[in-house]
Amino acid sequence: MNTENPKNFIEWLNQLLSQPIISIGESKLTVALVLTLVISFTVLFIGSEWIRRFLVRKILVKRDMALGTRESIGTIVKYILIVAGIFSILQTNGIDLSAFGVLAGAIGVGIGFGLQNITNNFISGLIILFEQPIKVGDRIEVGDVNGDVVKISSRSTTVITNDNISIIVPNSKFIDNEVINWSHNEYRIRFNFPVGVSYKEDPQHVRKILLEIAEAHEGVLKIPAPDVLLDSYGDNSINFNLRVWTSSYVNKPRVLRSELYYEVFRRFGEEKIEIPFPQRDIHLKSGFENLGNKSNF
Repeated sequence: MNTENPKNFIEWLNQLLSQPIISIGESKLTVALVLTLVISFTVLFIGSEWIRRFLVRKILVKRDMALGTRESIGTIVKYILIVAGIFSILQTNGIDLSAFGVLAGAIGVGIGFGLQNITNNFISGLIILFEQPIKVGDRIEVGDVNGDVVKISSRSTTVITNDNISIIVPNSKFIDNEVINWSHNEYRIRFNFPVGVSYKEDPQHVRKILLEIAEAHEGVLKIPAPDVLLDSYGDNSINFNLRVWTSSYVNKPRVLRSELYYEVFRRFGEEKIEIPFPQRDIHLKSGFENLGNKSNF
């Protein structure tokens, strides 16, 4: 076997890897350096994500922290590791960091021409992670979007609706617009359900039935206890307001309303309580009949 060919190949490979591609300041990017940077950055991003998951699922889960708080801490740690890792990799490989001042200027020009939204969403994502107006696991409403927050990334937030549809919302929406967070303070919400009955019914009896229905439902909290208010005297009905607290139906209030209304309809039928419907009485003045008879001629 000729030993010259392997030596020639190694020399050719060394020349290829040491071939300069571009100069950054006093540093020259060679093929070998580019491969080293690609591998290093890949390991950095994969490793930082692994550390984030390990921190959230193994370390912080042992603490008395909400899921959203754990996710925020994990994401912040990931960003810190990525930034520190990038500078460490560049310095270790002898990259002249002073030359990145020119790159920063170019990025600034790019932001001025078309990256405002990306930068705005990134900064908004940092604000969300630090201030925590929303967290992973929260039930939110922003604009026409209504669902549970499942992921907060650097640019956008993923919301899952009750129909299992993922909606990607730019982070700036949560900073610039009004946001309803159903579980910001705690995962316990009070819902109000209107109920109307005929004027001939006894209000105290109706109140008693509504409270029995609410207290018997497994999704309604016993503390705070449900309550019934006599809300108003309508044109056709006495209007009550059934108020219930729940923690298990925060993300599906329409289901709770439906189940309670089904039971209200059933109990009202058993108790012979009339549920009124809109109606109008027409009173004919005297003499209208004679006017009608004259019109036949």
